[in-house]
Amino acid sequence: MGGDDARLRAVVSLAQTMAAAHDPRGYWRAAALGACEALGGSFAALSVWERDRGRLRVLVNAGARAEGEEEFPDEEVYPVHRFPEITEFLHERWAGGGEPDAWVETAEGPVEGEPGPGAGSHGYGPGYCHQRVAALRRRGRGCCVVAPIVLHGRAWGELYVARPTGEPVFGRADADFATVLAAVVAAGLAQTERLEEVRKLAFTDPLTGLANRRAVDMRLDEAVERHRADGAVVSLVVCDLNGLKWVNDTHGHAVGDRLLERFGSVLSRSAAILPGALAARLGGDEFCLLAVGPEADEVVAVAAELCERAAGLELGNGVACGIASTGDPIGPEVSARRLFRLADAAQYRAKAARSARPVVAGRDGEVIRLADSPPKSPHDRRRLRGNRPEL
Repeated sequence: MGGDDARLRAVVSLAQTMAAAHDPRGYWRAAALGACEALGGSFAALSVWERDRGRLRVLVNAGARAEGEEEFPDEEVYPVHRFPEITEFLHERWAGGGEPDAWVETAEGPVEGEPGPGAGSHGYGPGYCHQRVAALRRRGRGCCVVAPIVLHGRAWGELYVARPTGEPVFGRADADFATVLAAVVAAGLAQTERLEEVRKLAFTDPLTGLANRRAVDMRLDEAVERHRADGAVVSLVVCDLNGLKWVNDTHGHAVGDRLLERFGSVLSRSAAILPGALAARLGGDEFCLLAVGPEADEVVAVAAELCERAAGLELGNGVACGIASTGDPIGPEVSARRLFRLADAAQYRAKAARSARPVVAGRDGEVIRLADSPPKSPHDRRRLRGNRPEL
């Protein structure tokens, strides 16, 4: 009974630890370490089955890692065809109504009398060896238990826990417990997916699919900190889509929404040209592009092409575009607030002049004067728009 109580406490502890994680990596690490501790292992890994690429990809290696094993590997993958027992198990085992049972393997092969995956009740004969057994030997591990993770009724990946050579070999009870732990991990994954979807909605504009103002504010703050730390060039492009009000009044808001979506696609294409750039809709007819790293001239060239493409859209009347970049002489003060003010002032100048090209704050002294003049209201970023013409 004591053993059952200990395992129950281990399950509760695992669930609580995973629930406390704040990001996917933290969750993966908590799941692997919690399962490792619950099963008395020395090492654990969590892997995902990438069906489209026919491979298992390791998300995290936790515990006593062998030489060359990274905690969060970028590209540690195992083609499924190298694990024929996995292929059979993942594709066939549950098709006939079977359960996702875990199994035990040792450096000499599966535990005698223990059926391997998809092997029914026959197990494997003497001399059985495959890639996973070879990996156990190579890394000084004596045995492992492998538990498939099932999410939404489909094989998602696997939980792997190992013990070093010389330690007691996992038994059938351990495999059964690993199956329970994998189910707990799966429940946590489902919750993480829901939270990730909520997070995505919180930082995404629902109409265009671009980032929203909240996402821009967060990314811009990070970008400014990086600029202060290592001098990385930060460029902000603010765009105002001309003629949206006329389109809405003349053709209806459904057509206006299509114009916003079309321009969002054009802006997304421009962002793709600049490595790591963020394309966003700030609200209404206002969009922006945030780039960290590329030189100011590169951003200006991309913005100029953006203006040309926007002018070619079927409806609307092009776009007014303003740019502020730390790569230009904009003064010693660099903050997220000031970059927005400068880009906004440049965009206003482009709007007022009906410019077909972007206006760049650091290359237009009037823009800097306008941006740095005392504000009418400290809370009104749109003060720079004044009585602008509606194009």
